[in-house]
Amino acid sequence: MGDGLRTIRIATSDLTVLSTAKAAVEAGSVGEDGALAGYEVEQIPTWRDLVEAPPAPGDVLIIDSWMKDRNVYELLRQLAGRTKCRTFLLVEGENHLAEPIARFCGATGTIERPINATKLAAAFGDSAGPRKPLVNEGRTGGLTEEFVLPEALLAQVSGTFAPETGSVGRGDATLMNAVIDPTTGLFNYSFLAYKLDEEFKRAKRFQAPLACAMLGFESQASDDTLRELSAIFLSASRDTDVLGRFDENSFLFLLPNTGPDGAEIMAQRVANSAEERRLLDLVGDRIEVAIGIANYPSPDIERRDDLYAAAREAFLEARDAGGGVVVSAL
Repeated sequence: MGDGLRTIRIATSDLTVLSTAKAAVEAGSVGEDGALAGYEVEQIPTWRDLVEAPPAPGDVLIIDSWMKDRNVYELLRQLAGRTKCRTFLLVEGENHLAEPIARFCGATGTIERPINATKLAAAFGDSAGPRKPLVNEGRTGGLTEEFVLPEALLAQVSGTFAPETGSVGRGDATLMNAVIDPTTGLFNYSFLAYKLDEEFKRAKRFQAPLACAMLGFESQASDDTLRELSAIFLSASRDTDVLGRFDENSFLFLLPNTGPDGAEIMAQRVANSAEERRLLDLVGDRIEVAIGIANYPSPDIERRDDLYAAAREAFLEARDAGGGVVVSAL
């Protein structure tokens, strides 16, 4: 690069993507605000080239989600902590699941295909710097300020796209195992921690309602019973809700743009369905589902940990009472 230009490095085997990006940079450099002035575009032809020679800190990396021979989300995880540059995943416009998964795996964000100057300028402008590396978090004492890698959107997101047929096939199951609880098919603890932080920040920024519900029971249940419970949860939820398994016999739900009334209606629907199914634990006793709900905004909830703690306290109160729904007073 010796001419002082910053480089947008695109990991792709598709020459159309490369030529489109070059045209976008040229258009953005001479446009009204010259947002992309000072950039040049280079290709990284294979994921192996990318792993062997990661981009420099001042570069921008764009990884094509249609790269061959490699699950791109696993690739992002592999690169996390090794690259100091801003990293974006190039995705299909209708893939609303890609951005949270990409950022969870260490990317700065996503860019929708086809690339153009407006999308590049917006992505670069929205990201002041590289994505901080994600680290492990322990479960003791509740949720911490740091995160581990998580799993449940991936059936759709980690599919392998075949440009020659225009179809999406089965993806690499390895990534699925990183974010999804294998027994219930819901998100796992790690992804729940990540999403709680993300959804709380979004709710706080836009002053939008956010409900957090903790559900569970005291005894142990078979895998079949847990799967039946997860089916109840999913049937009572919306596409935007985040449902996950917190530990052996408890679950955490995040309900964006949902106020106290909506959260209580959803929780009561779950409790009634579980009651109707007459679910049994391992010793043959009836499972009594307890649900605790906390809501934001609230004068006493300033951090995501406050929201989680309030939901857990309400859950413990409901569990000690033998089941039912309790809404936090906070």
